[in-house]
Amino acid sequence: MMTIEWKTSTHAVPYEKALSFMENRVDGIIRGEQNELIWALEHPPIYTSGTSSKKEDLLNPQNLPVYEAKRGGQYTYHGPGQRVIYVMLDLNKRGRDLRKFVKNLENWIICTLSDFEIEGFTRHDRIGVWVKRPEKPSSIKVDVCEEKIAAVGIRLRKWISFHGISVNVDPELRHYEGIVPCGISDYGVTSMRDLGKNVTIEELDNSFKKSFSLSF
Repeated sequence: MMTIEWKTSTHAVPYEKALSFMENRVDGIIRGEQNELIWALEHPPIYTSGTSSKKEDLLNPQNLPVYEAKRGGQYTYHGPGQRVIYVMLDLNKRGRDLRKFVKNLENWIICTLSDFEIEGFTRHDRIGVWVKRPEKPSSIKVDVCEEKIAAVGIRLRKWISFHGISVNVDPELRHYEGIVPCGISDYGVTSMRDLGKNVTIEELDNSFKKSFSLSF
């Protein structure tokens, strides 16, 4: 039987501290000495770059620190008002299929957002979870404006995952202007508050816990 621990940090966790913690935890899972872990937290305002990041996508750092994350993906922003969930799970026990695992993470987000009457969806050519904004001007690529509400970025070590997902509850959206988020310039970024949903981090956490078994 697989035992998954849930950890929630109530204060913003420095990014370097989070990286060190994940590295150590993943090594412990590999050795069979520690349980799998799902860790919910927030970070101070930062930018992180994934393994596919392009230097030109860092438009204006806005005096925020930039960290190399070594996860998949490109540039993203983390900060207060954004729920980050790091998933340290053993894919050896769940099938060694990274694409399926990422799809499960996206479905987990979509299921959770539906609890708050937000209809999230995925696009085959864009990672993450998106929502429609019919009240906004559409881009040249879609009939109805679409904006990103959640991001996914994963790294594996011996089929143990780390890093994870982030959902915008009520972050400072203007910080996204300093980067090309996830390398996508044709679409905007939104949040639950921007969609008119006054949701607390705690309410979101409870929904994530409830919907986990539906996606994994």
